[in-house]
Amino acid sequence: MILNGVEIRDSFAEAFPMVGTRLIITADTPRWAMTAAKTMTGFATSVIGCGCEAGVERVVPAEETPDGRPGVAVLIFAMDIKGLKSVVPLRIGQCVLTSPTSACFAGMTGGDTVSIGKALRYFGDGWQIAKNVDGRRIWRIPVMEGEFVCDHESGTTSGVGGGNILILATSRGEALAAAEAAVDAMEKVEGCILPFPGGVVRSGSKVGSKYKGMFASTNNFYCPTLRAQTQTQLPPEVASVMEIVIDGVSPEAVSACTRAGIEAVVALGRAKGVVAIDAGNYGGNLGPFHFKLREIMA
Repeated sequence: MILNGVEIRDSFAEAFPMVGTRLIITADTPRWAMTAAKTMTGFATSVIGCGCEAGVERVVPAEETPDGRPGVAVLIFAMDIKGLKSVVPLRIGQCVLTSPTSACFAGMTGGDTVSIGKALRYFGDGWQIAKNVDGRRIWRIPVMEGEFVCDHESGTTSGVGGGNILILATSRGEALAAAEAAVDAMEKVEGCILPFPGGVVRSGSKVGSKYKGMFASTNNFYCPTLRAQTQTQLPPEVASVMEIVIDGVSPEAVSACTRAGIEAVVALGRAKGVVAIDAGNYGGNLGPFHFKLREIMA
């Protein structure tokens, strides 16, 4: 399959089940809502080293938030409900409770629940107050700036982690430009996040390592500098590869996000140095979700 001079390789992204929740963070201004959201989702690129994967899903206009203020929706994923219950209150307590004018609300219902105010209320040292508002339990926790308002808990959903595309290009600059175009398009798809820095991964990995205790190591098959020393997957003209990893609330969301990214890259075409689109997989042995590139783009 060739689209605008770009080869869509006959490959698939292999993804695995996760558990996630959506939170709505609000503040007096869009700046502080986004500050709290970005701080809370920091150091959350991979469950391998961070315990969770998280990112900003979208900006939420004031007319759609529980308290009528500017908001940001974030998604947080972990490998299981136990892990999610551990990381969510910690991140809210350290990064949202502390952020000026912020509040934090549940962004979904159903499934198992994770604590928000249920855990954070104790910071109020006995001065906290619970209120029932439209059937939801809200906590008001006094702080020096005023008060922190939050839901008692949030619902959860099953999710998909590890969707991905690989962008093969003739130079680093062209690979990055294509990745940036893909990210801009993919960030418009609701129900997905791109957890790595700016949505892009320069250090794609494979499962396992020659060194004991390493769960993942550099994907030497796609490293241009190792072309002559390993079983490379790169054509001679490819000098740089960028990866975009996708986590989503459903397989359909990940597929839509994948398609949006590939369409943006293909729009640049071979004239802008893009040689091919590929995907990372482990022979189908890692996860049950297989996002086949050619089927997605058919």
